[in-house]
Amino acid sequence: MARSSRRADRAALAGAASAAAAEVEASLVVPADPSAAAFFDVDNTMMQGASIYHFARGLAARDFFTWRDLAQFAWKQVAFRVKGVEDPAHMEEAKEAALAFVAGHEVDEVVRLGEEIYDELMAGRIWSGTRALAQLHLDAGQRVWLVTAAPAELASLIARRLGLTGALGTVAESRDGIYTGRLVGEPLHGPAKAEAIRALADREGLDLSRCSAYSDSVNDLPMLSLVGHPVAVNPDAPLRREARQRGWEIRDFRTGRKAARVGVPAAAGAGAVAGGIAVGLALHRRRNTSEVAEAMNVLQHAASSARGRLTRH
Repeated sequence: MARSSRRADRAALAGAASAAAAEVEASLVVPADPSAAAFFDVDNTMMQGASIYHFARGLAARDFFTWRDLAQFAWKQVAFRVKGVEDPAHMEEAKEAALAFVAGHEVDEVVRLGEEIYDELMAGRIWSGTRALAQLHLDAGQRVWLVTAAPAELASLIARRLGLTGALGTVAESRDGIYTGRLVGEPLHGPAKAEAIRALADREGLDLSRCSAYSDSVNDLPMLSLVGHPVAVNPDAPLRREARQRGWEIRDFRTGRKAARVGVPAAAGAGAVAGGIAVGLALHRRRNTSEVAEAMNVLQHAASSARGRLTRH
């Protein structure tokens, strides 16, 4: 009970911090319809695959860390999305993996690299259908925020590039312009997303019954249940079932070999991540064969474990 209460407190703290950051960014925006807004998840909803993985891949290519580190991070992210908020141990692993990216680095440096990596690895992965839905809200005079477990700086960058109002993301602590390696609260995932939206709604005077939310994952049920107009976009199987039972709208922009296009965190997505890293390793000729083999072993374990767990569910 005490553990559950502490986690709820951390979720509330993460939500409040994320909402405060978003409020600063959007303070000069005067919407035509101030009481309504739309909230979009990023990974597999607005963007094909996991934004943090694409970002990590770009950093690995710039020798921020090794390709083996990237493989281990990908495995932790797969496990995090498969197990989600039900497993505190995996929440901590995901937190540590996210912090390892930026600890000790300058905030400005990470943001600058994020701009480059977005152009290289993310811009072409935006779902045009989801972006069109966001534009409908903007055209109606409503504000549109991204809501994601990705770092707030990366989330804000994506929102800005897409012409959206702002973003709610995981807040990493910084001191004197340097990341400390600590988070404010916990990753913005599951209940923390709902807390962030609730805090932002209080600050901005939003009527949540008039707001919309879009996500692909059953982990986002707290966010989807909070608003008057929830929409399942490219939904995973559990969310599709929930949406049908609750009479929610479903939009699926995937075509052809859907699993291959979704990327992390689907069971097939673990294999797709392994393939993506394998290509990167093959092209990165300076890497020695032992590092390649070690990284692939990690990813093969990730793919096998993820498939097994999803099959059991």
